[in-house]
Amino acid sequence: MDTVHEVVELSGHIIDSWTLPRAWDVIMDRGGNFDVEEMRVGATKNETSYARVKVSAPTDEVLDLILSELQQLGAVLLEPNDVHTAPVEQDGVLPPRFYSTTNLQTQVRLLGQWVKVEEIEMDVAVVITSDKKRAYCRPMHDVKVGDEVVVGHEGIRVIPYERERERESFAFMQSSVSSEKAKVLAIHEIARQMKETRARNGKILFVLGPAVIHTGAGRYVAELLRRGYVQVIFGGNAIITHDIESALFGTSLGVNLESGEQVEGGHRNHLRAINAIRGIGSLDKAIETGLLREGITYEAIKHNVPMVLAGSIRDDGPMPGVISDMIEAQKRMRNEVQGVEMAIMIASMLHAIATGNLLPAHVRTVVVDINPAVVTKLADRGSFQAAGLVTDAELFLRELLDVLS
Repeated sequence: MDTVHEVVELSGHIIDSWTLPRAWDVIMDRGGNFDVEEMRVGATKNETSYARVKVSAPTDEVLDLILSELQQLGAVLLEPNDVHTAPVEQDGVLPPRFYSTTNLQTQVRLLGQWVKVEEIEMDVAVVITSDKKRAYCRPMHDVKVGDEVVVGHEGIRVIPYERERERESFAFMQSSVSSEKAKVLAIHEIARQMKETRARNGKILFVLGPAVIHTGAGRYVAELLRRGYVQVIFGGNAIITHDIESALFGTSLGVNLESGEQVEGGHRNHLRAINAIRGIGSLDKAIETGLLREGITYEAIKHNVPMVLAGSIRDDGPMPGVISDMIEAQKRMRNEVQGVEMAIMIASMLHAIATGNLLPAHVRTVVVDINPAVVTKLADRGSFQAAGLVTDAELFLRELLDVLS
């Protein structure tokens, strides 16, 4: 039977990272076949390996599918051409066969040179500038008529993610998620990485869900803000609403945070908190007048830490400062993730997944939740660099602050 074929190269730690066996599986699972034309195996743990593989398929369409998936593993065509592009003909609509990115570092070949794709994130298009000197990511809704968008699989090189080589490294957390992990050891490692990140003036992003307040852990985040360990916060209407409710009334969802008892009429306190801030006009005004004197929001504003709060359909109010326009919220989040070196996501499934979609693979990412499904879901959706910790938000933050102290 007639077949079509291409020759690809894979290099790096392709043996111990299982990249090469995964590549072979992709080829066969998609209906293709392969011949290994050359292979060199690194003799030490630091020495890289190399493989040149001839990939065959029954049709061009099957070969295209195989090659596009192999690229996500770092495969490069043996004789790469310049990247192919097609113009956008309708605002917000990509051309057929558009290339969809991963969160891995990516390069495209322009005028015979490999050029880094800027602001990489997953599931967006790559746009080439008119002078063919730069390439950058752009979400579908943001493309304009005339933009040159990368199509097909030629002229694209994805740099595969490699596990850290040191034994005493963050990578020890990146195993299967389990509630039986040695949490204290993991928290000590997270604290060490936070200290190292701040020592080089790197940004740490916190993604917070309302359980941070419900469990009484808001005070620990406030202290982390005071100590300079938080450079940006992502969340929604709930985290800011219950944070301010706790600051004004000492409750969260109407439960007294000191005694743990339900306060009579306390179920209205979150609405009273929203109403109070809306009545005074803004969060800044609430601080200026002395209405708001403590909490995460107070410390963030006092220390000039940006909070990007993306609303949802179920929001009460919303609280001033919450962005109800989803496109605008995404834009603000994209701006703030630039330069982030470490992300810590606590008790927030939707905002954690949304943030994970925006983060490059090199960002150290920690997901903390009492529900194992939340911890695994981020990795399932492409943020494979995420390290999971199944535990209570209050326990995690209390221990983290203690170690950092």
